Amino acid sequence: MADTQLMSIPGQIDPVPVARDITPRADGRIDLIGLPKDRIRELFEEAGLEPKQAKLRAKQVFHWLYHRGVTDFEAMTDIAKTMRPWLAERFVIERPDVVEAQHSVDGTRKWLLRTADGHEFEMVFIPDADRGTLCVSSQVGCTLNCRFCHTGTMKLVRNLTPGEIVGQVMLARDALGEWPKGSMAGLDEEEDSAHYTSDGRLLTNIVMMGMGEPLYNFDNVKGALKLVMDGDGLALSKRRITLSTSGVVPMMDRCGEEIGVNLAVSLHAVTKEIRDEIVPLNKKYGIEELLEACAAYPGASNARRITFEYVMLKDKNDSDEHALELVRLIKHYKLPAKVNLIPFNPWPGAPYECSTPERVRRFSEIVFEHGISAPVRTPRGRDIDAACGQLKTAAEKKSRAQRDREAAEAAQA
Repeated sequence: MADTQLMSIPGQIDPVPVARDITPRADGRIDLIGLPKDRIRELFEEAGLEPKQAKLRAKQVFHWLYHRGVTDFEAMTDIAKTMRPWLAERFVIERPDVVEAQHSVDGTRKWLLRTADGHEFEMVFIPDADRGTLCVSSQVGCTLNCRFCHTGTMKLVRNLTPGEIVGQVMLARDALGEWPKGSMAGLDEEEDSAHYTSDGRLLTNIVMMGMGEPLYNFDNVKGALKLVMDGDGLALSKRRITLSTSGVVPMMDRCGEEIGVNLAVSLHAVTKEIRDEIVPLNKKYGIEELLEACAAYPGASNARRITFEYVMLKDKNDSDEHALELVRLIKHYKLPAKVNLIPFNPWPGAPYECSTPERVRRFSEIVFEHGISAPVRTPRGRDIDAACGQLKTAAEKKSRAQRDREAAEAAQA
């Protein structure tokens, strides 16, 4: 089991198990993925290096981990050959285990991943002509029970660690061939940066919209995203990162102040009665309180608008009146906002149907007519259950033995 501690989270009655930054391994080694440079330096000192040497080695190792994506200390060519075995005896560089990888006919890719203690979660990569977006999970399961969301039918198992969160980004870069290639020897920084290969679907954006509520795992999400945004690390701009919340109001200001990424809010309804039904968190933090928090979100502006996600449910939240009330609320709270209209992605046993294309189009037109952007999101990856709200995965229904057998057959093919 992962080493855990209990943490109380606003809006939840029971403490949630939170994995610490270092999860014990059977072999006693420490996984460095997910750890910031200063923490790596501390561990090197604890392992016996002098402070000055520990600082130097931490800087070198950090660069190799996060800028170049290596998974073997022997590949760290600017570290003395005698030092590399010392590192390998005490530390390890890991990625989440890939249980299953799927490709959609539309190019979307989904991975079923497994943690070191045997829990499974998913991530999705969505390629577009002008960008490639990775949908990252923050928890194993979810506690919010949103009625339109398949993930919400799962129990919350535990929070993902910073390493398991940032490990998704690194694993995607592995799969896309997006790490610099070759040795550093003889390459200046400009030449080194040119040594990338890719299959053409570049990872340019990250959305914290996978399994779980990111603001219920704030510290670990913050730690992971700091590594993603670190100029010496993965170096992705905060403007290319979006965190989606169902409305954990007490944590929203901290998100803006301490992480500073774009905010998306799973709104999905404009009345208390309907939102209470489909997003139960609304009973704790109502629409008015949520929109006030949006108005106060640090950094929100016309250049950095808040995105409201709105799943289109037939005869539930899709009328002209609902569209006009959405416009009224956005204007009343003077929100720099846009609306993403999401056709409902069905799953077995779902209690709702998707609005008709005509109804979705009319809803969008009404919002647009009042000066607010309201594009309709094109469903992606439906054939592999990778679309929005579907991350409970058909693979979960398979027995582990069945998946292992399929993997062995694929390896032999």
